[in-house]
Amino acid sequence: MKILTINAGSSSIKYKLFSMPSNKILSGGKIERIGEKDSKVKDHHQAVEMMFSSLLKDKRALKDIREIRGIGHRVVHGGEEFKYPVIIDKKVLKVIKKNCVLAPLHNPANLEGIKACMRLLPQVMQVAVFDTSFHQTMPSYAYLYALPFKYYQKYKIRKYGFHGTSHEYVSIQASRLLKKPLKKLNLITCHLGNGCSIAAIKNGRSIDTSMGFTPLEGLVMGTRCGDIDPALVVYLMEKENLTSSQVYNILNKESLLLGISGISNDVRILVKNLKRNLRAKLSLDIFIYRIKKYIGAYLFILKKVDAIVFTAGIGENNRWMIDKIIEGWDQFLKYVPKVLVIPTDEEKMIAYHTYKLIKRAKQKEERK
Repeated sequence: MKILTINAGSSSIKYKLFSMPSNKILSGGKIERIGEKDSKVKDHHQAVEMMFSSLLKDKRALKDIREIRGIGHRVVHGGEEFKYPVIIDKKVLKVIKKNCVLAPLHNPANLEGIKACMRLLPQVMQVAVFDTSFHQTMPSYAYLYALPFKYYQKYKIRKYGFHGTSHEYVSIQASRLLKKPLKKLNLITCHLGNGCSIAAIKNGRSIDTSMGFTPLEGLVMGTRCGDIDPALVVYLMEKENLTSSQVYNILNKESLLLGISGISNDVRILVKNLKRNLRAKLSLDIFIYRIKKYIGAYLFILKKVDAIVFTAGIGENNRWMIDKIIEGWDQFLKYVPKVLVIPTDEEKMIAYHTYKLIKRAKQKEERK
């Protein structure tokens, strides 16, 4: 069965075509600068047309567009409504649109990608796989903020968590590597890229994660500040005469690795400048320290941890950083968890969920 996965961003679409259930990648690509000035790609609908045109030119992948049996879409925010991936219908589209207010940079683009595919291939089953759904197993005491309860009731202000597809994928891979059922595993999974998050996984289920209502909370990141005193926002606005959008931009696009170093948000560049630039070293020291703090907290919450998993661009390619993070553990831990480096593959996870849902739907139809 041929399954297409799509990750539609605000100005790009990344896609892969899989043969399932073998997980073989048949083709893939990326279309960028959607809707930008002087771009030849005016919107997501044109981008999706270009994507299908490219796939049909790759004779190893498709001879006919009708060979595609399902399309899996990455959707950033599913709110509280979606705890699992779902087949997309009118009701699902309505909820994704409603949650645009919670993910204004991502959900609108995800929605456009879905609509474009539905228009071009109306007969093909479309599946939404949400970044937030894996973390919907968090208990209420972990996801609620200590704000007046009415704000949760009125606006659903709570911790949602993100990178769920990545945390789920590496958890499954860890289970295979450790030869232990996922339901019996306690893990701490560290997704470290330009965006960073850590999840505490108990018996295969997420019970806490570092990102919150938005991806800004938690670890310090490439350009995001992570946890700060909320009063700083008001203080900065008053001192610098900033608007809410200006301070939001500072917190999301001008902070930690980039903001502290003044050089770059790219770890590779910062490492090259370690010896001659104190601020480059300082930015990485802060980055590593915050990771150690979160891991320490989750070790205490989980009590017994089978493995700590590192993944994504930074986590997969910087063994020296992992060594810094775990340095000295044996001095205070009764047992030392295994340390695993597992490359993430969110597209493969999306393809798996899409294939599984389509197969289940067909079996249900056959039984009627």
